[in-house]
Amino acid sequence: MRVLVTGGAGFIGSHIVEQLLALGHECVVVDDFSTGSPENLPADVPVFEIDLRDADAVRTVFEEVRPDVVSHQAAQMSVSLSVREPQFDASVNIMGLLNVLSESHRAGVRRLLFASSGGVLYGSVDAPAAEDAPLDPVSPYGISKWVGEKYLQFFAREHGLQTVALRYANVYGPRQNPHGEAGVVAIFCKRLLAGETATINGDGKYIRDYVYVTDVARAHTAAVLADLPRGFSAFNVGTGRGTDVNELGALIRSACRGTLSAAAGRPLEVPEFQYGPARPGDLRSNLVAPARAAAVLGWEPAVTLADGLPRTVRWFHDHALSAVRS
Repeated sequence: MRVLVTGGAGFIGSHIVEQLLALGHECVVVDDFSTGSPENLPADVPVFEIDLRDADAVRTVFEEVRPDVVSHQAAQMSVSLSVREPQFDASVNIMGLLNVLSESHRAGVRRLLFASSGGVLYGSVDAPAAEDAPLDPVSPYGISKWVGEKYLQFFAREHGLQTVALRYANVYGPRQNPHGEAGVVAIFCKRLLAGETATINGDGKYIRDYVYVTDVARAHTAAVLADLPRGFSAFNVGTGRGTDVNELGALIRSACRGTLSAAAGRPLEVPEFQYGPARPGDLRSNLVAPARAAAVLGWEPAVTLADGLPRTVRWFHDHALSAVRS
């Protein structure tokens, strides 16, 4: 099977490519390298460096590749940037998606998978939200994901394109970009391993559902291969288990202890966290229920935080050591 992965050089996309290749599928990547890196991909994977807002460039790629399945992972991912520049967010997350959907229909693609978000769609919830929970996004980023799913439903209904939305919880793991507005795990790892103080916002009692990136990639490959009904389907991809930022920070700090300082080559002294002001609009609790993915896709998360965080710390540590040696 030939799979076109947009954003395939990025954090989640590159893990999806890795797993699809391991299963014997052919992968082609589209990426503008605004956040992704060629280092995340095997050298023999074909890559088209284009902007998905360029409809002519997208058409050229589809005419050349003729994919069986499309995995649309490319996105503008910053909530704060979407608030400052909603037009830019919409141009990437809505118009870019529309170009991909239109060319998928035109090229006779069998199935399109879309990286959606449980966090921004469900909002603040005290118990894990199922896929039929009310959707009420408040940021332009969340609105663009909601609109994206509506377009998936339109193309399924109007054109017969089979579409799947995978609503990710808080994804963490190796290759996550710690710069800009990144996941808290990546930010904490980067700062603590550099011997710098990391900041917990507010009281740290903000509960999130953390899911390891290889589990997310497995959910994706399951959705590529599953026997699904025609039309549109949505699946939560998370653990249904909550961890607050204080607990998360303690686990990461523990995993950092005993590592060697990349700069000095001696055991790292891991600073204590400091506390800063709360961020306006931060949700107190956000969890997703993965029962539908288990029932339909046969997928369940396999990597716990106790295992995933040390793996992530090791990756950031080794990556920092490699940068120093080079």
